[in-house]
Amino acid sequence: MTRDARSERLLLADDLDRLGPDAPTLCAGWQTRDLAAHVVIRDSRPDLFVAEHLPLVRDRAKREMQRIADSDYEHLVSRVRAGAPSWNPMSWQAVDERANLLEFYVHHEDVRRAQPDWAPRQLNRALEEHLWSALRPFARIAFRRSPTGIVLVADGLGRHAARLPDARGTVVVRGPVQELVLYAFGRTEVARVDLTGDADDIAALQATRRGV
Repeated sequence: MTRDARSERLLLADDLDRLGPDAPTLCAGWQTRDLAAHVVIRDSRPDLFVAEHLPLVRDRAKREMQRIADSDYEHLVSRVRAGAPSWNPMSWQAVDERANLLEFYVHHEDVRRAQPDWAPRQLNRALEEHLWSALRPFARIAFRRSPTGIVLVADGLGRHAARLPDARGTVVVRGPVQELVLYAFGRTEVARVDLTGDADDIAALQATRRGV
């Protein structure tokens, strides 16, 4: 079994180390220290990860995330690199690949593409195929709010109907699979994709929130 999720985690940790705690990311309001804290919480504090989405306890979760983000940065990055603790099923290889590949690919790019000198990576074919396999089932969630039909076309890999047309027509989103992943996660400003379809449909899609 591949370990692409683990590889993306380690590459992310390397960039966090290289850039330091105060570098920008594509996540609104987050510097590298905040993104590192998010990963650590996701790995080791599922209670806080869930609480971030619950209005009654959201403020407490934000305070705790800030406390973790303000902790020793070197130790924080070492926790990102180490991964989930053994009690967390995401530490198991098969679960890690299924649950974390898209997560860590996107967060790695959140750090890389927020820097002024970024350029797209050349991915190996195996990773491209793995990303495509992971993206297809996720796309139904990512585009669930879309007012249009969505067809994803990954260069050299195939096409996938992510959402059937409703009141509007269909927008075709085409590009390298890594760019489709970023687009599906809402990184519109950096995702290098081509959109074809009715101009009003494209505008409606662009204005709609994507991702989880």
